Amino acid sequence: MAEPTAETSAPTAASRRPAPPEVDRTAASAAAVAARRARAAVKNAIASREVSPLVVLDHATAAPDGVEGRLRVTEFLLSVPAIGTTKMQEALQKLSISPAKRLGGLGRHQRLKLREFLIERENRAGRRRNQLVVLAGPTAVGKGTVSTYIRENYPDVLLSVSATTRAPRPGEVDGVNYYFVDDAEFDRMIENDELLEHATVHNAYRYGTPRGPIEAALEQGRSVLLEIDLQGARQVRESMPEARLIFLLPPTWDELVRRLIGRGTEEAAEQQRRLETAKVELAAQDEFDYRVVNHTVAEAAREVVDLMKVRAAPSRP
Repeated sequence: MAEPTAETSAPTAASRRPAPPEVDRTAASAAAVAARRARAAVKNAIASREVSPLVVLDHATAAPDGVEGRLRVTEFLLSVPAIGTTKMQEALQKLSISPAKRLGGLGRHQRLKLREFLIERENRAGRRRNQLVVLAGPTAVGKGTVSTYIRENYPDVLLSVSATTRAPRPGEVDGVNYYFVDDAEFDRMIENDELLEHATVHNAYRYGTPRGPIEAALEQGRSVLLEIDLQGARQVRESMPEARLIFLLPPTWDELVRRLIGRGTEEAAEQQRRLETAKVELAAQDEFDYRVVNHTVAEAAREVVDLMKVRAAPSRP
C-alpha cells in the first residue's frame, strides 16, 4: 500500500482552525458593511463640501481607529473636490506619504504637511482670507472659551466684541469680552443701525454685534470671527450671505449638562430653561456650513481657525 503523502496526512494550519460559528461570520460581515458605508458617508460629505477635509483630518488624529482614521489617504484625497488620480499621486509624492497609509496612521510631520497642503490648496482656489466667520452653538458649549483661546493664540483673527445688556460674569472685562451697556444705549445702537445683528437670548438679555469694526476689518483684509447665538447667526446669513457659519457641538449631551451646572453662573431654574433652549439650538445645526465638536478647547480652536484659512501664531519659547 502506498505511503500517505504529506498532502494527505499532515493537516494544514487552516484545517486545524475551527470555522467560526455562523453567527460570528454574519456579525463580522454586517460590521464590515457598516464600516464601508460609514467611510463612504464621510467621503460624500467631503465631496459635497458638507464637511471640511481639515475637520476630517482632525477627527482621524483624535481617533485613529474611528471611521475617519480608517480612511486611506488615497480615498481621502480623491474625495476632495477637483482632486483626481493624477493630482492625488502628485500630492502623495510631494508629501512623502505612502498610498497604503490610513489617515489615522500618519506621523506627526506627515499630518502637518497634509494640513498645510489642504489649506494652501483652498487659498489658491480663490477663497478669501479676509472673510467673516460666525461661531455659534448651544448654551454652555464653550463658545466663549474657544473664542478667548483664539484671541490669545491666533493674532491674525480679529474677534468681534459683542454688546450685551447682561451684567459681567466674574473675570469678564468691558471692551474685551463684551461691551456691557444698559437698555437705553442698546436701543440707541439699534435706532442708528450700528448693529449687524441683535437678539434677545434666553428671554432675558439682549446681545448685538457692532457693525463698524467688522466692516473696517474686512476692508483691511483681516479675517473676523463672530461668537454669537443662533438667532444672530441667522441674521448675519441674511445680511451677509458670504459669511461662513460654524456650529460648535458638545461631545455629548451629558457633557453639556455638566458644563452648564459646573460653571455655577445661573440658578437651578435658569439652568433648566437654558437646557431646554439648548435642545432646540442643537436641532438647528444642519443650517450651518460646518460643525466642530468641542472635545478640548485647543483642538476646537484649531479646527475653527483652519476653517478660516489663517496661520497660527509662532509658538512662544
